[in-house]
Amino acid sequence: MTRVTVWNEFRHERHNDTVAEVYPDGIHTVIADALSGAGFETQTATLDEPEHGLTETTLDQTDVLTWWGHAAHDEVREEIVDRVHERVLDGMGLIVLHSGHYSKIFTRLMGTSCSLKWREAAETERLWVIEPSHPIADGLPECIELDDAEMYGERFDVPTPDTLVFNSWFEGGEVFRSGCCYRRGSGRIFYFRPGHETYPIYHNESIQQVLANAVAWAAPGDRPAAAFGNTEPREEIDTSDERSVH
Repeated sequence: MTRVTVWNEFRHERHNDTVAEVYPDGIHTVIADALSGAGFETQTATLDEPEHGLTETTLDQTDVLTWWGHAAHDEVREEIVDRVHERVLDGMGLIVLHSGHYSKIFTRLMGTSCSLKWREAAETERLWVIEPSHPIADGLPECIELDDAEMYGERFDVPTPDTLVFNSWFEGGEVFRSGCCYRRGSGRIFYFRPGHETYPIYHNESIQQVLANAVAWAAPGDRPAAAFGNTEPREEIDTSDERSVH
């Protein structure tokens, strides 16, 4: 069974009454419950726990890490970012959600600013499936309509995705690349835009389906381990050439 750690900054829910009404037990709890219901083994971690909840033991028990952050990106300690970064390169999946585009781990993996346009006006978003054959789109309608959303607009300063699964249109006229797949080292990364904290985005069944599909796609599975460095030949060869370095 795929093991998922759902990480959340967990600040807005404790200090903002509007957010607390939508997510009284935290965004992480809603996401974890949805993923548990989809058949995954889940645990949660938050910023203010020791080591931000991302201890070596926790990460040893994590196949896929989901990440939601917003107001306290700078408080994430560099040694924890290093730890997560190493795990992703070694094959752990990473799902970065909404304002996590500015997280230290995502900007490091992308190598860019990850900046974008934004507007908070409770406007309609249509999240169009533009790669319906991709596993993350399994079981979804042609588009997901969200009545209230924060606008994110292009340019989104990220590398060209390996695969773009979703593209968003907003009531104000902007568009945005909302579902971006990447590979870094042996790890799979999915950036998914919807998820502003004052709107019930993660209660939406179609959004929960996207998250479950993304976890299944990002999980390391039984892919062969990469081998590096000096290696013995598979077939017999002549190694007597004096120009060779031994």
